[in-house]
Amino acid sequence: MSFVATLVSTPTSPAVDQDLVDRVTQALGQESAAKILSPGVAADVRIEGSDETAAATASRIRDIIGAAPVDVFVQPEKGRRKRLLIADMDSTMIRQECIDELAAELGLKEKISDITERAMRGDIEFEPALRERVGLLAGLPVSAIGTVLSNRIVLMPGGRTLVQTMKANGAYCALVSGGFTHFTKSVSAMIGFDENRANTLLEQDGKLTGKVAEPILGRDAKRERLEELVAERALDFSETLAVGDGANDLAMIERAGAGVAYRAKLAVAEVADFRIDHGDLTALLYLQGYSEKDFVLS
Repeated sequence: MSFVATLVSTPTSPAVDQDLVDRVTQALGQESAAKILSPGVAADVRIEGSDETAAATASRIRDIIGAAPVDVFVQPEKGRRKRLLIADMDSTMIRQECIDELAAELGLKEKISDITERAMRGDIEFEPALRERVGLLAGLPVSAIGTVLSNRIVLMPGGRTLVQTMKANGAYCALVSGGFTHFTKSVSAMIGFDENRANTLLEQDGKLTGKVAEPILGRDAKRERLEELVAERALDFSETLAVGDGANDLAMIERAGAGVAYRAKLAVAEVADFRIDHGDLTALLYLQGYSEKDFVLS
């Protein structure tokens, strides 16, 4: 079986130079098998007839790389391109946790962000943690959501390019969040997702009630939407890619053909097929074998 090792760094600090590529190809005995996907940023090294497992090969490459800020993905070359992307929103497609930013409007960011962090690590169950945090938002004017969207929410670098490129190549892209529809609708439109799913904050007389509509969209609901989309679009799970950062993403990451932990909590990074610690979201395109020249920039 033919494997491919992909080396990726962040575009803002390129670290995949020719010397690094040469050292990796020589160590793997594949001196003529490198392909530059983006100069200084990403490269593929094809591995023919390797008896090592993908994990063992990736470990060897990381030993060669050392402290360089480079992500490593090793996988069979066949089937890299995916036809479905399912992605988390908070701290994945955007830099922030929306509920924490809403809490800042009430001077409660530190209190709520502590609960958020514990829930994302998997230390506490997601659903009761969400109810507790939403309860603390009772009385917040609904207009504050627009303020947060305009002033506090920043898209994660590479996200729009990821979605637009995959869609241009026939993939379906779904944003599935444990956050709130007030945010996913806007973020989905900005990035270009085909659909978005999230929780609904209940409101009355222009203010948040401190309640969230039930049932809560959490870990199992994310996996279930992945499974529904596979059935609806007549896909195989091997054709799917899931990306997230927190414990409530674990089920969909484990179920997908390629599960990716993006700058994730340890509990997620330990079980994902791949982890991105350095690259931006375009790393998910290099993972699939796209070159920079293939990117759709719109």
